[in-house]
Amino acid sequence: MLLAFDWSQLAQQTVIGLSSGGTWALLALAIVLIYRSTGVVNFAQGELAMLSTFVAWSLVHHGLSYWGAFFLTIALSFLGGVGIERAVIRPVERAPVLTIVIVTLGLVFVIDGIARWGWSSETRSLPNAFSTRPIDIAGVAFSIQDLGNIAVSLGVVVLLGLLFRYTKLGLALRAAAVNPQESRLLGVRVSWMLALGWGLAAAMGAVSGMLTAPALASFDQNLMQPVLLYALAGAVLGGLESPIGAVVGSLLLGVFVNLVGTYVGWVGNDLRLPVALVIILGVLLVKPSGLFGRTAVRRV
Repeated sequence: MLLAFDWSQLAQQTVIGLSSGGTWALLALAIVLIYRSTGVVNFAQGELAMLSTFVAWSLVHHGLSYWGAFFLTIALSFLGGVGIERAVIRPVERAPVLTIVIVTLGLVFVIDGIARWGWSSETRSLPNAFSTRPIDIAGVAFSIQDLGNIAVSLGVVVLLGLLFRYTKLGLALRAAAVNPQESRLLGVRVSWMLALGWGLAAAMGAVSGMLTAPALASFDQNLMQPVLLYALAGAVLGGLESPIGAVVGSLLLGVFVNLVGTYVGWVGNDLRLPVALVIILGVLLVKPSGLFGRTAVRRV
């Protein structure tokens, strides 16, 4: 006799996976923004998000509401991203790719050191942005926090898409990333567009961090390290040069990893990160350009 499959559990785990994937998607999108303009993966993206989360914690700790700290942190992170590009990246923007990679790796240690110096290594906690009580939809209980995280993540993605598609600034950002030489001829200030791209990436990373931290009992300077790996996996799965791919890839990855961890007993919670790493390896071997990326054609 076949046991009845629990469809309500499948729906719940799918929503949980979309919630996780949504937070990864924001960081993956930040990675793609920097990669499209520089050709380099910014390995410091996770540390920048972690630092922004500690800033948000400080604001909440000093009496600001969660949402007040949320929006102020986004603004401060944007300015910080622009400042880092101007002070650290711009002097080496014409250097070999390896040099820029080493600079971003150096930023990882510098930012981590700043966070440990400013906030010590003790754990902190952020209040939940949304209620943790369940809500019943069609007989299935979903967490309001999971639904809220999905809504915020997709809302940020939609706003960014509208910026890039329907504003002059967004068009200039896209042009500077795709074809900087011709953009300069048309009067686009490419250097500043790159700085604004870093600012947007830092702001999205901040949102990812502030949505990730409340879901944990406590967090420290290692908060975004696993999230960065999941985001990289989502970006590679969707295509490192495709913003849409980064979002779709991260959402698919979130659902897949969560379902595998739930239904494959030996994976559980402990081996979900290795599953993401296996996906990175598999995509790079089978289709390096990802689901939405374009395969480069080189003439000999």
